[in-house]
Amino acid sequence: MPDAHILGIESSCDETGAAVVRSGQQILSNVVASQIATHQPYGGVVPELASREHLRALVPVVRQALAEAGQTYASIDAIAVTQGPGLAGALLVGISYAKALAFALEKPLIAVNHLEGHIHAVLLEKRHSEAAELEFPVLALVVSGGHTHLYLAQLHENLWTYRNIGRTRDDAAGEAFDKVAKLLGLGYPGGPIIDRLAPHGDPHAVKFQASQIKHPDRRDHKPSNRQEVAIGNDGPHFDFSYSGIKTAVLRYVETESMKPAIEARRQALAGMGNDTPKFEDVLRLSDRQTLNLVASFQRSMVNDLVQKTLAASRQYEVRTVFVSGGVAANQELRARFEREAGIEGLPVLFPSRALSTDNAAMIAAAAFPKFLRQEFVAMDFSADAGMALR
Repeated sequence: MPDAHILGIESSCDETGAAVVRSGQQILSNVVASQIATHQPYGGVVPELASREHLRALVPVVRQALAEAGQTYASIDAIAVTQGPGLAGALLVGISYAKALAFALEKPLIAVNHLEGHIHAVLLEKRHSEAAELEFPVLALVVSGGHTHLYLAQLHENLWTYRNIGRTRDDAAGEAFDKVAKLLGLGYPGGPIIDRLAPHGDPHAVKFQASQIKHPDRRDHKPSNRQEVAIGNDGPHFDFSYSGIKTAVLRYVETESMKPAIEARRQALAGMGNDTPKFEDVLRLSDRQTLNLVASFQRSMVNDLVQKTLAASRQYEVRTVFVSGGVAANQELRARFEREAGIEGLPVLFPSRALSTDNAAMIAAAAFPKFLRQEFVAMDFSADAGMALR
């Protein structure tokens, strides 16, 4: 196997990332410039602002990644960049820079699917562990602010192939976390805040129904083990829906007259200045009713993700489960997967929390098999905001 240093570039959403990974296995550098402070006043990512921040950050981030890796523009063997899915404008910033760099340096250019990057984040760290050899088929849950997908993954002679057997039909899981946190005046990003607040509340205080997919689809629907399963020509599909629970939280806020307390908390946090509020301040300003609601919401979300994934693993007789993406950093989700998958004797693998969120190391790692196959792209390729993984 050749020794190759790949420079990865990631700009699909609100983090500007650059990394150098050696032969798809060793992370030599992994630099991320976060945009949380930029988007925090709006309670979510503003696409135009994200693109502008990428323009400002990309060159310094790449220079830092090369310096930390002890590499130069001339010494790297290839450049990898996220092609999609993601925000079109944000993707174009990274792609335009990667094209210019590849052209000027006469280096091969590799286009990477962002979702495959999240899957390779798990593989990247597994290669350094002493765990047993990976057993196939693998079921990969990619769960983040913009994506909630289930993939059956197979490996054939260094070629990874993916079959989608589940997807979100409306809000992604991470999106639901962010919207509920915004609704409750808890700040942004919502996932980490809710994750830390949930242990302080009663997860059984508020009853949420399991998600039910109501709107029609081209596939026929047949419930199985209390899960929404769509039967298609290629087998059962396990789809997700989180707009309902978001609406249920809103209705609870209205019926329980929580709006005055929420507005008071929002104003108190805003009055602390432009700095990100400390968790201790958010906790202090959260009453018992809010903490119980947050804990119950997280419990329902985690239940749905774990139950659907394990139901799919039984249906397809998978041997290993991957859980990746920003929501994979959630402590309760990790604990539940480890406990319930462990009962079934099913190995479940996560990336570290640093590699769960968007980063360029996972892009460079996913590019290495393509490098071995010399699967390079021409300079006329473009961003694909809705890119599918196959």
